Amino acid sequence: MKDIVDTDAAPAAVGAYSQATTTDDLVFTAGQIPLTPEGDMLDSASVADQTEQALQNVEAVLKEAGAGMDDVLKVTVYLDDIDDFDAMNDTYAEFFASDPPARSAVGVDALPKGVAVEIEAVAIK
Repeated sequence: MKDIVDTDAAPAAVGAYSQATTTDDLVFTAGQIPLTPEGDMLDSASVADQTEQALQNVEAVLKEAGAGMDDVLKVTVYLDDIDDFDAMNDTYAEFFASDPPARSAVGVDALPKGVAVEIEAVAIK
């Protein structure tokens, strides 16, 4: 059975999607961009700051679903400029200090709302 995750601790969905969906033991987050729960878009912030906000959003959605960052199995990071990988990675490492999940980092042409980074995760609960 699929359940929908919805929390005010992360930005509301800006389209036809849920913040996350869950099954009995897995959580699939939507891609999180550097949008604060209050609706402030951090599109002009540094990649490090954008990464931090996106991961804070992932963390809040996971918490609502009954999981945490230690439960993350796989992360996909989308960057509008792959040259920003190191800046993203330095901030990312702060959220996954030990036993990090599997990860893909993908360079793309553009991301929603003109942001530099979007991050999605799959976790076990």
